[in-house]
Amino acid sequence: MPDCSENYENEILDGRNFRSVKCKFCDSVILSPSSATFTSFEFQLPLIRQSKLNESNPETETVSLFWSVNDMFEFQNVGFSCSVGNNKYLACADCEAGPIGYHDLTNKKSYVALSRVQHS
Repeated sequence: MPDCSENYENEILDGRNFRSVKCKFCDSVILSPSSATFTSFEFQLPLIRQSKLNESNPETETVSLFWSVNDMFEFQNVGFSCSVGNNKYLACADCEAGPIGYHDLTNKKSYVALSRVQHS
C-alpha cells in the first residue's frame, strides 16, 4: 500500500484508481476512474521545474508510486514526448505540464506518478 502520509490509500479501490486522475496545474482529466492499476517500484523521473543552466543534464527525483496504464487509448488527455532511451515522458496535453510519468517502449505500458497528479 502507498505511504499513508500522502493519503493515496483513499485513491485505490480493488487495485485501481477510485477517482479521476487530473492535472495538478490545469485540472484537465488525464484518466477516468478504474482505468489504471496501482503499482509500486522506483524510477528516476525528471523534475517538472528545471534550471535553465542544467538543460543537458536534467535534475531527477526518485518516484515510487504509479498508476499503470496498459493501453495508451485509456488516457483522456495526455501528451507523449520524443523517445529518450527506451522511454517517452508523459505530460498534460492541455497545459503541457510534466513529466507526470513515462511510457516504457519495451513493455508498451505507461506509468503516471501519483505525486505528479491530483485525484477528484
